Amino acid sequence: MRAALLVVVAACGWLTRVEAQGPPRTEEPSWAPKPLRPVPYTPPHKPHTKLAELKARHAGEKNWREVVVDDDHLQAHYVHAAPGTKVSRRFHPDTRAWWIVMDGAVRFDIEGQAPVVARKGSIVQVPMQTIYALETLGDQPALYLEVGIAKAKTFYPRDVEPPQLPGFTWLSVVLNRKPGPYDRGNQPHLNLYELAERPEYKGRNFTHRAVHDDRAVANIIYGYEKLLPPLDPNHRGHYHPECAEFWLVMAGQIRYPIENVGVIIAEEGDVVYVPPFTFHAPRFHGPGPSCRLAMNGYPNIAHVYDLARPH
Repeated sequence: MRAALLVVVAACGWLTRVEAQGPPRTEEPSWAPKPLRPVPYTPPHKPHTKLAELKARHAGEKNWREVVVDDDHLQAHYVHAAPGTKVSRRFHPDTRAWWIVMDGAVRFDIEGQAPVVARKGSIVQVPMQTIYALETLGDQPALYLEVGIAKAKTFYPRDVEPPQLPGFTWLSVVLNRKPGPYDRGNQPHLNLYELAERPEYKGRNFTHRAVHDDRAVANIIYGYEKLLPPLDPNHRGHYHPECAEFWLVMAGQIRYPIENVGVIIAEEGDVVYVPPFTFHAPRFHGPGPSCRLAMNGYPNIAHVYDLARPH
């Protein structure tokens, strides 16, 4: 017998309520597809990328960069940069990029903006056609996650020597370039720890949209397990039919029951990934506070709940 699946489009303001209570009960049910076989994890993706393992794998390297997400919608690289490391001036002609700093200090020079020194908890973003450059400051290395749109291209100003690109040459071009605006709530820089101290958020569970783009979002989901209803170990959550989702744990621990994987307890700095059609139910874990940055390819991604088997 077919199972009725309820389709819910989640707005960023009620994600923490959804994780605790499940779907609203007033909506008329819909039919939604669910593959008979699990959607596989394809490299480089895996359910749980542990920051401790990444560091161990690159022990002794001053600079390293490793891809952790590369799917049809988004790409993400973990980057470790030694003091003094510079990223030359560049821009993306059609896409937005953002960075989450987990350690160290990084200076961002963004066209049209005052320089930003980003530290732990900082999220920095650059819209399309906006020139930017990075430099690791101080005497400690920087660690950050760099996120962009899948298959994004990089252009360089005329005074910057572009890198060798196998199979390509470089042409001197014009494209009527205009730096993208910071609109729809986007900001050049925000810091998680400063955000959590705002009067409307302090001591509470909250969701805050950090990045809003037609092709991507990043939602800060912050709070305390003690403020959630008791854990239901049988609650399997929801799935997304259109794209994968991944999270960077920015603080504390997050509990992830994932269909066909089991329960993952992710620590600060870890990345967790689920393919499309895969049930998951993330939840704050431990004494807190806990925070995950949820990233996917749609501004208001559909959250699909199984009415025939809600648990």
